[in-house]
Amino acid sequence: MTSTPDGAMIVGELACRVGVRSGISQRKRCQGQILNLPAFRSMWCGGEKTFKLSLTPFPAWHNPAMRIYLVGGAVRDRLLGRAGGDRDYVVVGARPEDLLALGYKPVGRDFPVFLHPETGAEYALARTERKTAPGYHGFEFHADPAVTLEQDLARRDLTINAMAEDADGRLIDPHGGARDLEARLLRHVAPAFVEDPVRLLRVARFAARFAPLGFRVADETRALMQAMVAAGEVDHLVPERVWTEMARALAEPQPSAFLRTLRACGALAVLLPEVDALYGVPQRADFHPEIDTGLHIELVLDQAARLAPGDAEVAFAALTHDLGKALTPADVLPRHIGHEHAGLAPLAALCARLKVPNAHAELARLACREHLRVHQALQLRPATVLDLLEHSDALRRPGRFAQLLAACAADQRGRDGHAEDAYPQAAWLQRARAAAAAVSAAQVMREGLDGPALGEALRQARVRAIAALARD
Repeated sequence: MTSTPDGAMIVGELACRVGVRSGISQRKRCQGQILNLPAFRSMWCGGEKTFKLSLTPFPAWHNPAMRIYLVGGAVRDRLLGRAGGDRDYVVVGARPEDLLALGYKPVGRDFPVFLHPETGAEYALARTERKTAPGYHGFEFHADPAVTLEQDLARRDLTINAMAEDADGRLIDPHGGARDLEARLLRHVAPAFVEDPVRLLRVARFAARFAPLGFRVADETRALMQAMVAAGEVDHLVPERVWTEMARALAEPQPSAFLRTLRACGALAVLLPEVDALYGVPQRADFHPEIDTGLHIELVLDQAARLAPGDAEVAFAALTHDLGKALTPADVLPRHIGHEHAGLAPLAALCARLKVPNAHAELARLACREHLRVHQALQLRPATVLDLLEHSDALRRPGRFAQLLAACAADQRGRDGHAEDAYPQAAWLQRARAAAAAVSAAQVMREGLDGPALGEALRQARVRAIAALARD
């Protein structure tokens, strides 16, 4: 920034581009128009990239050293050629009052984070952090105009998330994130990675997102994750944060990588012991060529991601539908008689411990209890089909019933060599549901029935409707 002899000040190309690219200015091409910037009284643009202020100087609060950088996932995804996603910014050389005066809305409780008044994008003041106690909340944050961009990037989890772009689109990459993108590596930024147990979950979640692109966890990062588990850091994770990261991982393209990453460092046994117990449990090879129940769950998870992309409710049902197999007595293996009912208790324990939302928990209970009957749907008597529909609340909640069928189809296809199997049970049960739903109480009431007799007559009419459909 420079001043002219008459007291006017010039904002150079960098500041102008920051204003345009970050959304501070609402007009990219002004050509002599007045810009709507609440911090400045008047402004005109002599071109696309250079702003010139009028004779009125900046207000006293203005910090001429303030610089804004695009950071994190937006930079990473651009280099990967991935579209969309949030755009987050780091503001260097600024104080909270600088952003407040520009109309930004403060939202951060632990450190200064602001929302842009128009776009809603997040702008955080550059900060450092220091470990003060175990667990996710055991940190002290320091935000100050003297904190550099490099210092802010150094506190981030993975190198691929520790890159920035300046106002000219130039890449700032002090930790080799672009190199690790090319190598398809998830690598920690610094040894301080071990100080925050949430980072372990985030690595597993990013593995679920980027495994289809060939990414893997760097050996040295896996070693740090193992050390975190051994030191008990994972024990300090609060259930809500575990569930948040887990739910996001379940909505990723390859959620099996989430399980494998956690298991490789020992965290799966701590966070999801009911799932970890499935590994090594044998199944009948004629039904499950993969034999290992844990491997079966991984295959089912990835089929769920394929059949219901981004649906964490279906994925959670896929994850937990066979929990009862871990409880099968050794003398019964590899058969698992009654595992669909045995799995309800460990599922309830998992849901209570992680405070799983009701929608996820209810669908998971349905899938655990009913998945065998859904698989056998083509062989069931019409009355049993209606029982299944009623127990699943399919007539009142067709959307959730469709989710149940997706989870069951994922179970059927989640076996070695069966990924492309047809699953006619789903279409048949949808037809049966439609036939039963078409029979209303009003139709039966014409016969003059009421009370229990009306309910039984309605049930029998629906059974007949399903039976007629079966004869087509």
